[in-house]
Amino acid sequence: MIIDEASDPELAIERAIRTYRNLGYSESWINQRLKSIEVRKNLTDEWERSGVKQGREYAILTDLMYRTWAGMSAKEYKEFKGLKKESLRDNMTNVELILNMLAEVSATEISKNENPENLEQSAEIAVSGAEVARDARKSLEKRGAKTISSKNAKEIADQQNLLEEDKG
Repeated sequence: MIIDEASDPELAIERAIRTYRNLGYSESWINQRLKSIEVRKNLTDEWERSGVKQGREYAILTDLMYRTWAGMSAKEYKEFKGLKKESLRDNMTNVELILNMLAEVSATEISKNENPENLEQSAEIAVSGAEVARDARKSLEKRGAKTISSKNAKEIADQQNLLEEDKG
């Protein structure tokens, strides 16, 4: 199977979709999650172009972005959701995924315009991109929307499914 995926990467994507479905995620969440992977890849490509090193430096920038838009470090965010080793993004609601994508796509576009050459310059841009998402989050919250949840996407989908069953 893995050999087949090496020659046809679309098979890996289909396997991921099946896995998310089997875990009970909604189709809209799965679509958002796949889009978030693309957005993240564009950002890390931009970081690489800017001289940022994979691993620790990516983690520093990612943490900085979470702190800025969500008000929590990655570790705090995972603790807030009761996660141990699980992927934070796999446990974000649609709104959280979209806000995170907004931060990442904003940072990517700003970086393309400013052409940073090192981690320090990329960190300033990461904050700027995340501020766009923070502002959107605060604007939504002023209008009564819940933007950051301790629940994961599957728990929310399960809750919605129960509500639908009660209606039927």
